[in-house]
Amino acid sequence: MKTKAIPAAGVPPMAELPQAEEIRTDEIIRKYLDGSIDLICVLGPTASGKTAYAVRLAQEIRKMARSGIIAGGIGAEIISGDSRQVYRGMDIGTGKDLEEYGDIPYHLIDIADAGEKYNIYQYQKDFEKAWNNIRERGNIPILCGGSGLYIEAATMGYSLPDVPADNALREELEKEDMETLARRLESLKTPHNSTDFDTKKRLIRAIEIAEYEKNRPVTRTASLPKRTYFIGTLVSREERNRRIDKRLDARLEEGMVDEVRRLLDSGLKAEDLIYYGLEYKFVTLHITGVLSYDEMRHLLAIAIHQFAKRQMTWFRGMERKGVRIHWTGV
Repeated sequence: MKTKAIPAAGVPPMAELPQAEEIRTDEIIRKYLDGSIDLICVLGPTASGKTAYAVRLAQEIRKMARSGIIAGGIGAEIISGDSRQVYRGMDIGTGKDLEEYGDIPYHLIDIADAGEKYNIYQYQKDFEKAWNNIRERGNIPILCGGSGLYIEAATMGYSLPDVPADNALREELEKEDMETLARRLESLKTPHNSTDFDTKKRLIRAIEIAEYEKNRPVTRTASLPKRTYFIGTLVSREERNRRIDKRLDARLEEGMVDEVRRLLDSGLKAEDLIYYGLEYKFVTLHITGVLSYDEMRHLLAIAIHQFAKRQMTWFRGMERKGVRIHWTGV
């Protein structure tokens, strides 16, 4: 798969954007077959085109194998790295867009009931099973997503404990505002992903996990990928925000408000949906009368813009920690 650099459109590229490069599918396959890599990971901020890219990559891998360009008769399957697409019934708001996959197999989507508090510990275990299963059947696994913590849990080999609730700590943290909680989380030297913490409950849970791990050494496990080939989907901030706004309006027209209303009518509490943040937070606030429709749409667009920026900051942070990401324009 040859990819192109992002066109300048008459202006120089933003300084903080990494350089786009050409990525060759045949070279990636050869690296996988000779053991140089054991996982492909397609990552990027929301609305950067990562799912479409991962699907095209999987299709090219299969095409090359079937045509004999690459020996082995292998295929490719996609493992979701999204913290909210695991939930059944949360389809429009999480942007599952399952029709994009076509006949490419996918994993770790629709594996938990809406209302559950699926966590990073469960995800790592489920990822491990999916990754091993794909490899055992002779196919190439492609991890695709934008949840930085889930991606790191899958690719960095951390052995994560199943962290119990600390009610005393929770009571203490409930007294603090979001900014104070965010600063406390940033001060803890353990793996965490601030990109997903746009509600107080999720931020408190992240601190709870980080505090638990602070006095417990993080070890590496032998049963997760060790040699991941990272591909980052790259768009300018202006284009990303334009796509976000367009996609948000499309999802609202598609029935995102009705989806959230159905979840509430099914018995889920408003606070459970607000816990999931972004679309589910703001649409629930609209349905419960806290925000007008226009306020909801305006504030949600801003929140998604900020979320995408934090995602990109997280991925650039991975690079500062030594992760090599091959960025490509889409």
